[in-house]
Amino acid sequence: MQKKMLIIIGVIVVLFVALYFVIDYKNNKALEGSDNPYGTTDLEQPTIDQLDDPNYGNQILPDDLKEAVESGEAVTVYYYSPTCVYCQNTTPYLAPLAEEMGVDMKKLNLLEFAQEVTQFSIRSTPTLVHYKDGKEVTRIEGQAEEEVYAEFFEEYVLN
Repeated sequence: MQKKMLIIIGVIVVLFVALYFVIDYKNNKALEGSDNPYGTTDLEQPTIDQLDDPNYGNQILPDDLKEAVESGEAVTVYYYSPTCVYCQNTTPYLAPLAEEMGVDMKKLNLLEFAQEVTQFSIRSTPTLVHYKDGKEVTRIEGQAEEEVYAEFFEEYVLN
């Protein structure tokens, strides 16, 4: 009986090790075959899963965002997390809306960069912020209706 138990435990351990290597191989292939805007291969799994999703293109890195804001450039940033259910619901209509309206909406992944953007006081996701002349002009925190985002773009970004 004890021998059978050891064999079963051994098989389970081998399966877990094999699963680890399969997932690692899959992730490496995903990173190689995609346009990785993050500048690193040390990414969280939910970020890797979104690499080829066009709704999550146009990423901005924290240093580039700080530089753009400090220079006074007008920039609109969508702060999100790949693990946020509200972001997963919002992005599929917000990203196409921004593109349709001609808004250059940058996206910043807080799962990867939350510590690097603490100066921007992002308290929840999703958050859409428009900066101009080195200052925050306005923001929408939390999930909103598509019409609210359209009004935001018309009033603050497209004027």
